[in-house]
Amino acid sequence: MSTTPDPAAAVNEADEAGDADTCYVGPIRIRRDQRGKTTDRRLLEWVDPRDATRRSERTMRDSWRVLRIQSEFVAGFDAMSEVAEAVTVFGSARLHPESPEYALGVRVGRALGEAGYAVITGGGPGAMEAANQGAHQAGAQSIGLNIELPFEQGLNPWVDLGMNFRYFFVRKTMFVKYAQAFVCLPGGMGTLDELFEALTLVQTKKVVRFPIVLVGSDFWGGLLDWMRDVLAARGMISPEDLDLLTVVDDPDDVVAAIEAATP
Repeated sequence: MSTTPDPAAAVNEADEAGDADTCYVGPIRIRRDQRGKTTDRRLLEWVDPRDATRRSERTMRDSWRVLRIQSEFVAGFDAMSEVAEAVTVFGSARLHPESPEYALGVRVGRALGEAGYAVITGGGPGAMEAANQGAHQAGAQSIGLNIELPFEQGLNPWVDLGMNFRYFFVRKTMFVKYAQAFVCLPGGMGTLDELFEALTLVQTKKVVRFPIVLVGSDFWGGLLDWMRDVLAARGMISPEDLDLLTVVDDPDDVVAAIEAATP
């Protein structure tokens, strides 16, 4: 594994260089005040089909966009080709470094790293940074898959293999393709999105069943109660679908749950 510079020093150097005024659009670095719509937003933007000129322009742009999407998949596959056993860790970007949830994330990342797993996160701040920090401290591979957002989310300084994606769906493919398990720390909309996408893929057998571990029974308990008392009770999911989730509070139990599910 390649060595990385001191993360704190990297942050200071970035600040001194004025990097806070810049951001990335895919692999391209620009000043923030020059930034327009994100690539995903342009892709999904509705165009009135009754406007022949705009419809024609959209058709031409979308045809070229397919090549950009293809190139992003190829770049991701190349970058991740030598990643062996890995666990993807999700969680809130808004966790403060002094919060107990952040400290928990560091412990989870360290426990996974010490167990021999590479740690994959979204590469941003908060819980993602915490898990990357723990993996880095354990000497494990620390991977960050960043995404282009209107409010820039830069790669945290604990990442030693990082990518910046334009498209959410390409990034999500990388999260799933190279992971042997998913771990969800406390988080918000993005974490819930990733959690339920993983559950759907496993429940529909689009991926081979692998463990999905929720860390923090106090945080996740209400969601599980609702899934059992409302979704399962009304027949909208099967009772056994709840068995796809494992809830733990201790980082060592995260590793134990993953290893117990490994053939």
